[in-house]
Amino acid sequence: MKMDLDDFNYAQKQRLGYIDFKLMFVGHLTRSEIVSHFEKGLSSATRDINLYKELCPSNMVYDAKDKKYYQSTSFKPLFTHDPRKTLVKMANQITDGFDAIGETNFPIESPSQLNVPDIFIVAKLVQAIINNKAVNIIYTSLSSGSIAREIVPHSIVDNGLRWHVRAYDRKSKSFRDFVLTRITKATIKTSPVSREEEKLEDHQWMRMMPLQLVPHPTNVSHSTAIELDYGMVNGVLEINIRAAMAGYLLRRWNVDCTVKGTLVGGEYHLWLRNYQTLYGADNLAIAPGYKSESEAEEK
Repeated sequence: MKMDLDDFNYAQKQRLGYIDFKLMFVGHLTRSEIVSHFEKGLSSATRDINLYKELCPSNMVYDAKDKKYYQSTSFKPLFTHDPRKTLVKMANQITDGFDAIGETNFPIESPSQLNVPDIFIVAKLVQAIINNKAVNIIYTSLSSGSIAREIVPHSIVDNGLRWHVRAYDRKSKSFRDFVLTRITKATIKTSPVSREEEKLEDHQWMRMMPLQLVPHPTNVSHSTAIELDYGMVNGVLEINIRAAMAGYLLRRWNVDCTVKGTLVGGEYHLWLRNYQTLYGADNLAIAPGYKSESEAEEK
């Protein structure tokens, strides 16, 4: 008789969901990981793996040398991993892989997202990052259309409006951001990754920038309201952010990046007081009002 997920209790489904998640997003699994995660014995972990294999006989293969179960080339997830929920869980290090059943409906709403990444593309990229592999992708850009690229990803990021992957681009020989929804195909490569392609060599990513955000000097009549909005201390919100991410944050929160806070408009509630901190950072064309040192001198 063919088994169905409805035949199992909640605890069993949790363990099956964990196995499914690890195979899909990490690419491999061990019995000891199940033992550690659920505080179960080895014999119980073995039963869970055997049960998963009965339900999905073609999803994994065992490597006796590594003592690991690896994702097979014919892998098809047992559970439906919702893209929005899974990305948020991974961003917050909640990687139980189990969001298919048993969730409480909380009375909380948020604005709808207009774009949702393909969860199978996300899974390939996450696998590549965890296992330090390069990826062949088909990427569609505004300037070049659809082309094949070879990248070495190291981080997946929510920039406030959409998700992108930070990666070394072997074509341009530089680190860049690739929008997840523009990737239509991803294939993990087995070739080794060189040192200059690793995350530590991404200087814009590794550089941390201190930002001092204050109520806008002219657009805000009651600065206390803004101080309360952002939990400012002594009228200042001090944060550290990666140089590669600074432009996204400043645009998302409409932070005036002019030298003296001269942008006019009700959307500009914040001003970057220490605008000099941005010198040398990339991706600042989207920062409201920012001009590079050379642009400021020319003016």
